[in-house]
Amino acid sequence: MELPGSKDQRVKSARAIQITYYLQTYHSAVQDLIGEKWENEFCKLIHKLQLHQEELQLYALASFSLWRDFHKTSILARGKILVSLMLILLAAILSSSMKDCLRSKPFLGLLGALTICISSVTAAGIFFITDGKYNSTLLGIPFFAMGHGTKGVFELLSGWRRTRESLPFKDRVADAYSDVMVSYTMTSSLYFIAFGMGASPFTNIEAVKVFCQNMCISILLNYFYIFSFFGSCLVFAGQLEQNRYHSIFCCKIPSAEYLERKPIWFQTMMSDGYHHSSHHETDPYQNHFIQHFLREHYNEWITNIYVKPFVVILYLIYASFSFMGCLQISDGANIINLLSSNSPSVSYAVVQQKYFSNYSPVIGFYIYEPLEYWNGTVQDDLKKLTEGFNTLSWIQQYYQYLKAGNISATNKSYFHSILQSSFLRKPEFQHFKNDIIFSKAGNVNSIIASRMYLVARTSEKTQRDVIELLEKLRPLSLKQSIKFIVFNPTFVFMDQYSLSVTMPVLISSFGILLVLLLTFFLVIHPLGNFWLILTVTSIELGVLGLMTLWNVDMDCISTLCLIYTLNFSIDHCAPLLYTFVLATEHTRTQCIKSSLQEHGTAILQNVTSFLIGLVPLLFVPSNLTFTLFKCLLLTGSCTLLHCFVILPVFLTFFPPSKKHHKKKKRAKRKEREEIECIEVQENPDHVTAV
Repeated sequence: MELPGSKDQRVKSARAIQITYYLQTYHSAVQDLIGEKWENEFCKLIHKLQLHQEELQLYALASFSLWRDFHKTSILARGKILVSLMLILLAAILSSSMKDCLRSKPFLGLLGALTICISSVTAAGIFFITDGKYNSTLLGIPFFAMGHGTKGVFELLSGWRRTRESLPFKDRVADAYSDVMVSYTMTSSLYFIAFGMGASPFTNIEAVKVFCQNMCISILLNYFYIFSFFGSCLVFAGQLEQNRYHSIFCCKIPSAEYLERKPIWFQTMMSDGYHHSSHHETDPYQNHFIQHFLREHYNEWITNIYVKPFVVILYLIYASFSFMGCLQISDGANIINLLSSNSPSVSYAVVQQKYFSNYSPVIGFYIYEPLEYWNGTVQDDLKKLTEGFNTLSWIQQYYQYLKAGNISATNKSYFHSILQSSFLRKPEFQHFKNDIIFSKAGNVNSIIASRMYLVARTSEKTQRDVIELLEKLRPLSLKQSIKFIVFNPTFVFMDQYSLSVTMPVLISSFGILLVLLLTFFLVIHPLGNFWLILTVTSIELGVLGLMTLWNVDMDCISTLCLIYTLNFSIDHCAPLLYTFVLATEHTRTQCIKSSLQEHGTAILQNVTSFLIGLVPLLFVPSNLTFTLFKCLLLTGSCTLLHCFVILPVFLTFFPPSKKHHKKKKRAKRKEREEIECIEVQENPDHVTAV
């Protein structure tokens, strides 16, 4: 450090030194390869020096480092994604199983998850055949597609279980399709519209655009695979069930008399559930463990009058934390959140932010037109543009050189003559030769372009000042008489993160408005639309606020997760809400019980398998996967909270009212009694015979 008040202006000590080198490649592909090899060897040399000189802390960052460390995440996550897939398959198998060997559907759960995997692989193949560009953000697509696709699979399976066993299996499959296809078509359309907006030219973040393009293909293929491939699997399983074949071993189930003579283990494996039915339970599918738990235990507990006040308090706590988080959203993010945790780029960025974060990056100031640099007016304009910056400029040094030599260069020829013959030949100024481009027309030399470097003082450990600086410099290049551009490689990321807060909010708001319009035209009950909009807004704001409290920055991954949250919440809440508002039971409590009994199993199966599949992401040493895990965990948890806790309570004391259903039933009952009385009066002999 420089000693204040001392005549000795030499540096006495320094906590850190940052040195920047620029390689000249002359726009040649061969030179680019040579430059990349030189950078690799340089990084290896720094690593060796670090090992031999432990007292020094050396960190290197080259132009290819960010690209290499960004794609390193996909290599590290390959094994974990396979583990995640196995966990999802296991959860689908277990949640589709029953003790009843005839009605258990473990293979349908397995085939349903595999259907989504096959459609995702097909989508990836189509994307890459059409020259799609791969990046590590595409790691979220398998989880996004699985969360939506398995919802359709479990809904079809629940629709099959709601059908009557006495019907032929073809009619049962038709009834299951009629229950599920309309709602799943609508939610798939909303997915396609929301991610189609992200894939449109209006999106200025290339990573988001590529992700949304691949996601649109995945959603489209998911839809066709579920209703074609998985539908055929459902038909085959229905045929086996009608012919009384075992759901696992595919053999004929023996009669009850034969089973009674066999050991208990054999009876357990081959039992078709005939002894489980009771006088008040004629549907064997009601014995599914999730269905039984919801019907016999959870529905009664959540609608209990003593539980409702605690649920209201819980929602107030949830809303307050969400609101507090939304007020603390930061406008900037860090590029290291997209890199693998142990990469050299992260180590360099941490040290750079620690010691040099109170200065902006070195900004290149490029003048791309001939100027009269000897003119005093032009010199004043340049001083105004660079005012407030620490500059490294040939112009400033040259003006000081002329002033020190008491030289007056007020015309073009004299200005250029001294610049080339004297100034640029001095050893201390020779490095400025690369900052000036001369053009010779006859015997006259002209400066057609030049550059300088600017560094601004900013607040420590914040990027907002740098983003504001960038936003002020760029408009100046359009307004000023001097034509110039400013650039730094980090501006690419700053442009992305300066829009990362507004973009998801705008897309989510437009998506909610779109849902409102579509549901008002496509669905018959307006209160269902109203409740859906409130629920989706609550989940979206809850995820956004809790993400902020969990230290999740607004990068491209969290942006995509917020878009997905909108659709995921609609996917699970819409069937539950519309079943409730269209129900005809006597009370709201009975309506919400029937809604949970009809759709609760599919919702719980899907969200549970979705959350279990996220667990392996914790073991990938990458900040990108940590962000993905946090956002998707909050998405699944908030959706589950609203479907099973908040909505079942709030819907019991808010509209729609069910009194008109009571009046209709009473009118029908009175009309039926009057008809019976008339029949009795007209035919007394028939009554006597009875």
